[in-house]
Amino acid sequence: MALQIFGSKKSQDTKKAERFFKERGKSYQFVDLADKGISRGELTSVVRAAGPLSELLDPKTKEKEAYLLVQYLSEEDRFENVLEHPLLLRQPIVRDGKKAFVGYRPDDWKEMIG
Repeated sequence: MALQIFGSKKSQDTKKAERFFKERGKSYQFVDLADKGISRGELTSVVRAAGPLSELLDPKTKEKEAYLLVQYLSEEDRFENVLEHPLLLRQPIVRDGKKAFVGYRPDDWKEMIG
């Protein structure tokens, strides 16, 4: 599986992640959360690798109402809500196979490119 970067074109940390991998010659697939979203399988994989969904949410999101709502939902309903509002997730999400890191984490990305 190829390296994937989930984020939005407006996210500075997503741009930094793209630059990090470009500078190291590592190819990747960019998935724009604002345009394409994230699939159920991809989100499940990220949660499995990076931790509980509640820890992956971005308190600084511009979707404040949706963020406030998901705080009070069950884990299953929260998951469904994030699928509908993928910009609730911290960015970037960098995934390679069973490994995934959320947020700006260049030290962790180094182990992905070995």
